[in-house]
Amino acid sequence: MGGITLRIHRMTAAFGRLQGESLELREGLNILQAPNETGKSTWCAFLLSILYGINSRERDRAGFIADKNRYAPWSGIPMSGRLDCAAEQGEITLTRSTRRQTSPMGEFRAVYAGTNEPVPGLTGSNCGEELLGVSREVYARSAFIRQNGLAISQDAELERRIAALISSGEEDTSFTEARDALKRQLNRRRHNKTGQLPALEAERSDLERRRAESAELSRQLAQARRDAEVLAAREAALLEELDHCDRWEALRRRSALTAAEAEAAAAEQRAEDLRRRIGADRVPENDAIARLRGAIVNLETTRRAVDRARAERDEAMKALLRAEAAVSESPFAGQSPESARKEIQQTAQSSKIPGGVAVRELTIFFLFLAAGVGAAFALLSQSALSSALSWLLPGAVFAAFTAVGGVLSRLYRRHALSAARSTALLKRFGTADQDAIRQLAEAYVKLWEARDAAQANANAKSAAADTLYNSLSSNEQAILLEVRRFAPGAFDIPTADQLLRSCAVRRRELTEAESAAREARARREALSQQVPEVPEGPEAAPPARGREIAAAELAETRARLAEARSAADRLDGQLRAAGDPAALEGSIRELTDRIDALEGEYSAIALALEALEAANTALQNRFSPELGRRAAEIFARLTGDRYTGVSLDRQFRLSAEPAGDAVFRDAALLSAGALDQLYLAVRLAICDLVLPPEKQAPLVLDDALASFDDARCAAALRYLKEAAGERQILLFTCHSREADFFAGHGEVFVQRLTSAAGRV
Repeated sequence: MGGITLRIHRMTAAFGRLQGESLELREGLNILQAPNETGKSTWCAFLLSILYGINSRERDRAGFIADKNRYAPWSGIPMSGRLDCAAEQGEITLTRSTRRQTSPMGEFRAVYAGTNEPVPGLTGSNCGEELLGVSREVYARSAFIRQNGLAISQDAELERRIAALISSGEEDTSFTEARDALKRQLNRRRHNKTGQLPALEAERSDLERRRAESAELSRQLAQARRDAEVLAAREAALLEELDHCDRWEALRRRSALTAAEAEAAAAEQRAEDLRRRIGADRVPENDAIARLRGAIVNLETTRRAVDRARAERDEAMKALLRAEAAVSESPFAGQSPESARKEIQQTAQSSKIPGGVAVRELTIFFLFLAAGVGAAFALLSQSALSSALSWLLPGAVFAAFTAVGGVLSRLYRRHALSAARSTALLKRFGTADQDAIRQLAEAYVKLWEARDAAQANANAKSAAADTLYNSLSSNEQAILLEVRRFAPGAFDIPTADQLLRSCAVRRRELTEAESAAREARARREALSQQVPEVPEGPEAAPPARGREIAAAELAETRARLAEARSAADRLDGQLRAAGDPAALEGSIRELTDRIDALEGEYSAIALALEALEAANTALQNRFSPELGRRAAEIFARLTGDRYTGVSLDRQFRLSAEPAGDAVFRDAALLSAGALDQLYLAVRLAICDLVLPPEKQAPLVLDDALASFDDARCAAALRYLKEAAGERQILLFTCHSREADFFAGHGEVFVQRLTSAAGRV
């Protein structure tokens, strides 16, 4: 074990479910057995976090929880931890604690064990890489093996580490990153219809289109200016024609004003006459008429409500009559529910006298007694005691028969009474069965209750009908009283409604007359303002055509003139925007030169990408055989020489060669257990080839053997025991077979973990 550089002694964590718990470890192989959900995976995550820290910028997303949230202590205390280990710097203690909630385990300290002296060169950001010799990504994809993470995924950090091993030794080269950078440069210049080249080509096409359109725009501009000149001359002629129409219409308007003044005076006189007559007849205002007519309409609604209420009252009375008839038809008619129940109880008690049964039994007893007495007389006639008892026996027999006769007489009377009672019940109820009579009584109680409910409903319906009728009557009287204030002859609602209609018609006539008067005044005022002064001159002759026709043509001409001028302005602006043809030609030549230069760059980058692909293939051909050879050796040991070869490409796609079969099988064709064994073999081979041999980083396995059968699990354990001679190995498992396999083995440290770690 002298070659081991990093050796973990103890871990203490406030991390997830771990609440200040500690885990002791030793050199070589450590078997850590615990049931599910007791913190095995949490210890693994803690080891990675204490060495490399927690990414505080990581966020939760769909199907993923960031470590800072996943492993927040369940008790709510700040996340923290400690790692005691031996490294090339000596015995050291690493601690991480949380000062700010946004930076869990952000406070880091590395001191020499038993002192407060800091270890030079160890910081929170470089601790893991300094102690293990690789970055977090490389360590997690090689020596940090979980059951659900056995598969090997491609990573730029792992690529750089592999490239360093098989090329120059520099770890700043990654084929994936270089290829992606070249592809980004290619896509920047051209990617389908996007990129610099398509944009420049589109710009050049646009300039060529603008150059071709320039000549057409010049021709259209000249035509638009000629059209504008013709339309301007036509506009002047139409304006002169409309001036002649104005002189003619001025004379016509003066005549129309005189007629409008006479019409307005007549309309005002008619409105004044209507106002005077309405005032004399005390016709109410429109709002009063509308209110009273609305009240009459509401009376009809109330009347329909009264009819409905009376109909409901009649139906309720019919239901009451039916309920009373049902009560009268019951055998208990005339009784209250309480008396009916009491009668049933009394009838049930009287029916409990078992007269008939007792009479039959005593009669049989009497017959047996008579037979016994006869037998006694026969014996006495033959006995020597007959002379002595002959005088006592007749008296005893007589007394016995007298007693039995009395009992039989009473029982027969009770039986007769019970029979008479049954006959009476049958006559009254139609049955002597007590259960049937009890059901009739219960039905009678329900009929009684139904009758009471029907009576209450009938009373309520009658009260509602009376209330509505009283409301209808009072509303009618109120309306008639108000109408008779201006129409004394209104003694019923139809007459009042007819008078209100007449009042509404008269009010409408007045409104129409006033509106006509206002309109006449408005026309007079409008005409008085519109009549211009007629200029002196010869009498104007009627125009050759109407003003509307000339005005419509003028409007159309002006619109066409505006369109022609607008088109000329627009074409002139387009010509200015298109630019000088010489300038356009120069821009086209400049764009062509830029396109040629970018196409040259595109070809050079494509050639460089092809060369990079070829170099990567050569690099892969150097790396894959060595890794495949080492993985094949381990896979053969894990499977008992069932497989002899392993092949993988740069993207870590795997295939295995069965013993005696020259055809490699794709990893997807293997069973789940064999696939996990293949992945484990490749992971262990990567550890041998990628991890720095001088660091001997610990190997961590979390339930990595869960799907192995017993034989292959034993083979894996034997291999791990040998590998533990070079590095410390932590094997977490939920099974007991690993611990049982090394039971009593002094070189393997076995622990069984529960809520608090305990050693075996």
